[in-house]
Amino acid sequence: MSVEDSVPVGRIKTVVVLVQENRSFDHMLGWMKSINPAIDGVGNDREHYNPLSTADSNSRRVYFGDQSEYVDPDPGHSIQAIYEQVYGVPFSAGVTPITPPGVVHPPMNGFAQQAEKEQPGMSATVMNGFRPAAVPVYESLVREFAVCDRWFASVPTSTQPNRLYVHSATSYGLTSNDTMKLVEGLPQRTIFDSLDEAGFSFGIYYQYPPSTLFYRNLRRLKFVGNFHQFDMTFKDHCKKGKLPNYVVIEQRYFDLNMLPGNDDHPSHDVSQGQKLVKEIYEALRSSPQWNEILFIITYDEHGGFFDHVPTPVGVPSPDDIAGPEPFYFKFDRLGVRVPALFISPWIEPGTVIHRPSGPYPASEFEHSSIPATVKKLFNLKEFLTKRDAWAGTFETVLTRTTPRTDCPETLPEPKKLRPTGAAETEKLSEFQTELVQLGASLNGDYAKDIYPRRLVENMTVAEGARYVQDAFKTFLEECERCRKDGEDGSHVVVVSPTEDAVGPRGKRSLVEKMFSCLSCNQS
Repeated sequence: MSVEDSVPVGRIKTVVVLVQENRSFDHMLGWMKSINPAIDGVGNDREHYNPLSTADSNSRRVYFGDQSEYVDPDPGHSIQAIYEQVYGVPFSAGVTPITPPGVVHPPMNGFAQQAEKEQPGMSATVMNGFRPAAVPVYESLVREFAVCDRWFASVPTSTQPNRLYVHSATSYGLTSNDTMKLVEGLPQRTIFDSLDEAGFSFGIYYQYPPSTLFYRNLRRLKFVGNFHQFDMTFKDHCKKGKLPNYVVIEQRYFDLNMLPGNDDHPSHDVSQGQKLVKEIYEALRSSPQWNEILFIITYDEHGGFFDHVPTPVGVPSPDDIAGPEPFYFKFDRLGVRVPALFISPWIEPGTVIHRPSGPYPASEFEHSSIPATVKKLFNLKEFLTKRDAWAGTFETVLTRTTPRTDCPETLPEPKKLRPTGAAETEKLSEFQTELVQLGASLNGDYAKDIYPRRLVENMTVAEGARYVQDAFKTFLEECERCRKDGEDGSHVVVVSPTEDAVGPRGKRSLVEKMFSCLSCNQS
């Protein structure tokens, strides 16, 4: 069905955001075209293909199929890997421009070729997607609410730069992890700042230490109370109608036998991610706030999996900060298309949103659309960057004049797809490594000679999970000390280094306490 160009705002008082990990649209939702032909997805198993070699016209073709279940290992998704996936040729520093001039529609023909370089046989992994029945929670949401089939990652690179765009419409020049900026925290203004200044509330419901602490401003003492442990508080806040205006759900990024990862990052079982979405939806659906809620699900980036829709080029840089060498990326093109779902009683069943109608002729839906839409829904004063000023907004999905009363109260129960237990003894993924290094910036270990590399080089998933939990505990203890010492709410909490190895912190001198909270000018 079509979506009207404009709709009254004010009916939505709570926006809930869940950003899952590393899956493309075609991989997760492409085969949903079988239940709604309006979706720009996959119609049959001979519709889309990649050659194993783009340089060989006689190369074997790998067609996109529907055989995804448990996916392991993790495909390539660095900026140079994505370049080859999108343009079909390898990136060569100093020779190949990271945004080739004159290529308006990238061919999207290098996924199979690049995957085989990662590991022989991986082309079959990236050139497959899930049947609707394999992801039953999403199948139900696609039928009952809205799917956007033209939502792109903000940057053609890995996890963390894209996650930064979700709440700030910029990565502040990052195209990969920067361990020194991690220590200080990223300084850009965020949608959390805009909401707070306008008198609106926000809450971050975390299952592991929250990645939103990559933002420096969220380390301010006054925001400590905005972080809530998901398992202990989320359902209770839903039940009591206490959800804030802007809700961010942070999932389990580490995969353990007792607490499986539910962020959908390979090699995590996507059935755990389906369970998380089901849990969130059912808590929201039973809340007295249900008729005031808009729930958004998307993915940070495509994770190396095939998608057939060309990535948009010619987009505005958010802040004119160029990326580092050897790419010197100008943030002038988007990443690969990723899933996006909108859930609210104000949405008609089976809605499909394609590209936005503005604010500019070339505007697209991407992660900056979230702060842009929040600005519109809550009538905030200003945009964060030139990127969210350009991005399409999705309040137009709320087409009904009255809320529905027939929204399902429960969603299907997903079935386990992984035949084995969690790989707790495996090495950390790139994002898990960044989270451990974030932990080191929170607990004081950033000043030790083990930071950043030796800290993580031999760390297992289980060890990383314990480390980040302990690091966040140390940070919260420091916040409490700062509060008792009478520090102002605008201070950024910084744990001073100690000589001890990772573990419980002992008592500190008055001098150490004085330097544990540093004043930070408003960005």
